[in-house]
Amino acid sequence: MRLPMVIVLVVIAYGSMLVAPAWSQSTSTDSLQGTASGAGMGAASAAATILYFPFKAAFAIGGGVVGGLAYVFSGFSESTAKNIWVPSVYGTYVITPEHLSGDRPVRFLGVAAENEGFAPAPTLAPEPAQ
Repeated sequence: MRLPMVIVLVVIAYGSMLVAPAWSQSTSTDSLQGTASGAGMGAASAAATILYFPFKAAFAIGGGVVGGLAYVFSGFSESTAKNIWVPSVYGTYVITPEHLSGDRPVRFLGVAAENEGFAPAPTLAPEPAQ
């Protein structure tokens, strides 16, 4: 009885992750919409997403679990866990026509946003002479 419910929830979650970002994206290739080339790019990006998404999702889930274990075993060090979570959970989940045309990079490993409190590594520069 529980297995069919779990399958339904996984399918709904998978579908919602694919549909919502596609609706919200506005691109420079909007001029291709309604053309044969635009339809081809859309079909190719959908096919690429279907092949790519399961691998990225599995990597993100694995990174979430490993990051959680690292958090616990490191004495609840959030920075240790984030060093695993950020590259594994962030990144590209949906392949768009911009990715296929090279206008936007596909990032399998995520990069932290600048406004999330991740400070850049300090540089060691010589002090000015006085």
